[in-house]
Amino acid sequence: MDFLTDWLVLIVGIAVVGLVAVVGLLRSGSRRRPPAGGAGTDLLAPPTEAPPAAPPVTEAPPVAAEPVAEPVVEEPAALVLERPEPAAGRMQRLRARLARSQGPLGKGLLALLSRDRLDEDAWEEVEDTLLTADVGVGPTQELVERLRTRLRVEGDKTVDARAVLREELVQLVDPTMDRTLKVSGEDGRPGVVLVVGVNGAGKTTTCGKIARILVADDRSVVMGAADTFRAAAVEQLATWGERVGVPVVRGPEGSDPASVAFEAVKQGVADGVGTVLVDTAGRLQNKAGLMDELGKVKRVIEKQAPVTEVLLVLDATTGQNGMVQARVFGEVVDVTGIVLTKLDGSAKGGIVVAVQRELGVPVKLVGLGEGADDLAPFDAESFVDAMLG
Repeated sequence: MDFLTDWLVLIVGIAVVGLVAVVGLLRSGSRRRPPAGGAGTDLLAPPTEAPPAAPPVTEAPPVAAEPVAEPVVEEPAALVLERPEPAAGRMQRLRARLARSQGPLGKGLLALLSRDRLDEDAWEEVEDTLLTADVGVGPTQELVERLRTRLRVEGDKTVDARAVLREELVQLVDPTMDRTLKVSGEDGRPGVVLVVGVNGAGKTTTCGKIARILVADDRSVVMGAADTFRAAAVEQLATWGERVGVPVVRGPEGSDPASVAFEAVKQGVADGVGTVLVDTAGRLQNKAGLMDELGKVKRVIEKQAPVTEVLLVLDATTGQNGMVQARVFGEVVDVTGIVLTKLDGSAKGGIVVAVQRELGVPVKLVGLGEGADDLAPFDAESFVDAMLG
C-alpha cells in the first residue's frame, strides 16, 4: 500500500509540473502575438525598414509681389428724377388722341346736319346722338333748338354745317369759365388742393399726375396720403412722389385721414412750399358717414391754410351716374373744379357739358390715357375741334 501511495504522489506531482509548464508556454505565446485587429506595435517583431529620406527641397528665389490694388467702393447711383412734360406740349400730343376717341360723335352730327333736307326724323337722330354722348337732356334740347334756328335762318344749303356746329358746341362747353388751377395761397401760405371722388375714379393717380404738372412748372409740392384705408393707395402715391422728388406725408394704416391731411399742410407751411396736394379716400356718395368725414378733413385743413381748390375726380365712362356723384359731393365740400378721367376710348365727351351744368363749375383737367403725363388742362375750343375730328 505504501508503494502505491508513493506512485500516486509522484504521478500527481509530475502532472502539476507539466500543467505549470503548459500554462507558462501559453502565456509566453500570447505576449508574442500582436493585438487583435492589428492595432498597436509588436515589441518582439523585427524592426521595419526606415522609409527613404525625402529629397532635399530647393527654395525658389523670392518673387517680387505685385502691387495689390486698393478696393474700389462704388457709391450708389443718385436717384435720377423724371422731368415731366410741360402742359403746352402734352395738350398738343393729347389732342390727336382725343380726336380719335371722340371723332365718331362729331362725324355723326356733321353727317346728319349736312343732309339736303333736315326733317323731324333727322333732328330726332341729332338728339339721340347727343344724348348717347352723355350731353344731357337739357343741354341737348338747347343745342338742337339753336341749330335748327340758325340753319333755318341762314339757309340749309348755303350755311357751313361744320362751322355752325363748332360755334354752338364751343358755346355749349362755355369757354368763358375760369379753368385756372388755383394752386397758390396767400400771406406766405401754400395753396391747398383737395382731391375727392368715389372709389375707382382715379383720385390717387390724378393726384400724382397733378404733382407732375406742378413740378414741370417749377413749383414746390408736398403730397398728403389721406387715403389711410388703403395701404396700396399710400404706396402708390409715394411712388408718384419719388419719381419727381415730391415728399409724401403718410400715417399708419387706418389712422385718422384728417390728422394726415393736417400734418401735410403743416409740413407745407413749415417748408414754405407752393402747393399741398391732399389725396382722400374714395367715398361712396350714398354713405353719409364717409361724406361727413370728408367735410371734417376740409375743416381741419383750414385751421392752418385755406383750401384753394377742391377737385372732384369723375370717371368719364360712368355717364349719368357721374351726375349723381357730382351733385352729392358738391353739397358736402364746395367743389371748385372737375377732373374727367378715362376720356379716351369712349365717345362720351358730352359729359363735359352735363357735369358743368350740374355743378356750375368748370372741367379743369382731363385724363386721356394711362401714361404719367396723360393729364392735361382742359381747353374748350381744342376739345370741340377734337370732337369734330
